[in-house]
Amino acid sequence: MLRGPQTAGELRINCERLHKFADISSVESFLVELAERAAGGLVVELPRQPGSRENRWMHLLCGEPVIDEHAPAEAASATSSGDVTVGEIAALKANVAKLEAEMSELRAMMGKLYAELGVSAE
Repeated sequence: MLRGPQTAGELRINCERLHKFADISSVESFLVELAERAAGGLVVELPRQPGSRENRWMHLLCGEPVIDEHAPAEAASATSSGDVTVGEIAALKANVAKLEAEMSELRAMMGKLYAELGVSAE
């Protein structure tokens, strides 16, 4: 089962433990077979989104996927234009500060664990 729309390359990497595909074209041909099954397709090829190089595939086990054509285009245009708001920068800075505080707490906890276990921190 696919966890959201994925490209053939992403699928090749993500399913490597289950089956080793020789190359991306073999993944794509297998996806086409799954889409064109006589008993009904199991996957569908989604239309290419603006700014992406490859089409994505989605499973049909839960019904037809809902395709929102406006959201990806808006996201692509916002990131490609390079316009970043002051609020976004402030949110990112706050997030980084929070993550740095969590990291220092984790390092302190790990130091205590190493001390209690008598293990040297390498």
